[in-house]
Amino acid sequence: MKYLIKYLIDFTALALLYIFVFFKKWKSKGKDVLLANTLMYIYLSFVLYYTLMPVITSIPFVLNHPYKPMNLVPFIDVSKGRGDFVRQIVLNIIMTIPFGFLFPLIGNRTAKFCKTVFFCFLMSLSIEILQPLINGFRSSDITDLITNVTGGVLGYGFYVMFRPITFWILDHLKTRN
Repeated sequence: MKYLIKYLIDFTALALLYIFVFFKKWKSKGKDVLLANTLMYIYLSFVLYYTLMPVITSIPFVLNHPYKPMNLVPFIDVSKGRGDFVRQIVLNIIMTIPFGFLFPLIGNRTAKFCKTVFFCFLMSLSIEILQPLINGFRSSDITDLITNVTGGVLGYGFYVMFRPITFWILDHLKTRN
């Protein structure tokens, strides 16, 4: 129960941030912008949940454990046959597919492949650097960074494939404003 409260604090902060900062701003730009940005916000909230939370209640204890540096040997778990490496690789790829799809939809519709991949890389790198800092039980790994970027690339591929349908939906919402 005590652990659930820590998550509740983070989700409450995310909900309040959405309601009082982002919702009004995005709504004023139209339903299409509101939908795309809200989907990205929900997605990023879930990424935070699975990778970094609880954050707020962990801040006072950031310096209470040793920082484990990132493992810089790619796919070492695969080569050594350690743990559930296949599951980890698949989940890391799946986790960032929505980023590759949603990122071009927010801001402007002409987000290029390189820009999407770069920001996917930055998100993943940030998570990998912060994980062992926020929680002493988590570690960071270059394999996660590689597989997360792979997921972003696949997501961008889905964005390109479904762009006509996606833009039709967003344009339909825009005309209904």
